[in-house]
Amino acid sequence: MNISPAKAPRQKRVSFAVLLFCILFGWWVFFVYQRQVPSSEVAIPPVTVTARGDLAADEQSTIALFRSASPAVVFITNIEVRRNLFTLNIHEIPQGTGSGFIWDKQGRVVTNYHVIESASRVEVTLADRSTWPATLVGVAPDKDLAVLKISAPAVKLSPLPLGESHNLLVGQKVFAIGNPFGLDQTLTSGIVSALGREIQSATGRTIQGVIQTDAAINPGNSGGPLLDSAGRLIGVNTAIYSPSGGSAGIGFAVPVDVVGRVIPDIIRHGRLIRPGLGISVADDQIARRAEVAGVLVMNIRPGSSAEAAGLRGTRKIQGEMVLGDVIMAVDGRKVSSYDDLRNAMDRYKVGDKVSLTIERDNRQMQLSVILEEVG
Repeated sequence: MNISPAKAPRQKRVSFAVLLFCILFGWWVFFVYQRQVPSSEVAIPPVTVTARGDLAADEQSTIALFRSASPAVVFITNIEVRRNLFTLNIHEIPQGTGSGFIWDKQGRVVTNYHVIESASRVEVTLADRSTWPATLVGVAPDKDLAVLKISAPAVKLSPLPLGESHNLLVGQKVFAIGNPFGLDQTLTSGIVSALGREIQSATGRTIQGVIQTDAAINPGNSGGPLLDSAGRLIGVNTAIYSPSGGSAGIGFAVPVDVVGRVIPDIIRHGRLIRPGLGISVADDQIARRAEVAGVLVMNIRPGSSAEAAGLRGTRKIQGEMVLGDVIMAVDGRKVSSYDDLRNAMDRYKVGDKVSLTIERDNRQMQLSVILEEVG
């Protein structure tokens, strides 16, 4: 409703009185409350902030290990050249990715053979994100190992210190760094779950003495390093056992004692130099059909160390097939297949002398043979 000019001053005086009453009443309530309640009960206690403190010793060790080792780990891209079926143009596509690590200041990089198998071109990405074209130095498919070389300056290259694998213990901590699913510079940890495992290489050969670990290893980790708690290389992550294709807590690594023996040969010769006897042997299935419980010698290469030692091959005498010597053991280590024999040879170097236990004419005898280089 409208307020007449005569009534406006009176309404203003009423509003002012009400406001003054509210202010005075509020002060009175506050004064009474303060007298009834001790100040210690109404005061807001100060907020106490607890200092974060240092990380646990094992956390600090893991962080230091990653900072020290991760610059040595690289990301590997396998690039394949393909021809378009319609335009016949040549184009490159990434065929796969994996991991690797710096071996030395000369730019050599170690990875798995299966990571770069069938690649037309390989690129290596360092921890600083710089990418370098790689050339192939050589491979050892039977050990699933390969060596690449990049032309990065030495200041960018941080080789890993080498450890030992013959004295590993089940239960000791291990760490894996790699590029699972293309996620570079990923750290996982676990323990040595078992030792002395066997896995198959890309050629079907058995790799013996493999390290089993529960550190999470996934596709893309292949070729990356497995480290002990001191940051030393103890293996090259190679394979996983997984029905789903992801980590199931069972990963395998080629032991560093094998790596340390194979990589220098690849660098010097482009391949693994194998010690052997200079013989050819029967296929395992043929040997089984002949009821032979060992490695049946078929042929002796003329001039070989096997010929010098007096080893006999399979031959025909008056139209009848006479079986050659059967190798039963090498330095007392039983062999029952060609794979066993090759793995036994891998423990030696060219020029080493070994004692062969052979069966000839249904009796066992010993022969000493000096190992020679074989293809």
